[in-house]
Amino acid sequence: MKLKYLLLSCFITVFSFFASANTGEENAKKSDVIGGVFTLDSKKPLSNVSVTAYSNAKKEKVILTDSHGNYSFTDLKPGTTYRFVFEKEGYKKVIKEKFIARVDEAQQLNIQMEEHASFDFMPGPSQFFDF
Repeated sequence: MKLKYLLLSCFITVFSFFASANTGEENAKKSDVIGGVFTLDSKKPLSNVSVTAYSNAKKEKVILTDSHGNYSFTDLKPGTTYRFVFEKEGYKKVIKEKFIARVDEAQQLNIQMEEHASFDFMPGPSQFFDF
């Protein structure tokens, strides 16, 4: 009977130790950047925009906007200066420089992208003749 109580108390002690163990995640500081990407003229959301986060000229993370033009970077290093690059075919590239991630605070960064001027090229004579 004593052995049963001894094993039970050991099990409870070990279990409580692991249950209260600090993995470090609770104390880790993080910073989130959220936002939306919209067209400049009609203010409509843009989906599938490539959003790249750089720090110290190093590519940290690349994500795409969702169908509502929203994006979210989580777990960025607080206090770090980032450069965000927004790219989509048919639109001018937008670069947001010197964006400092704040400690334990979500920041919003909304972007408007301008369409490239469209050019209709006419075929030249070289396309019809072998030179």
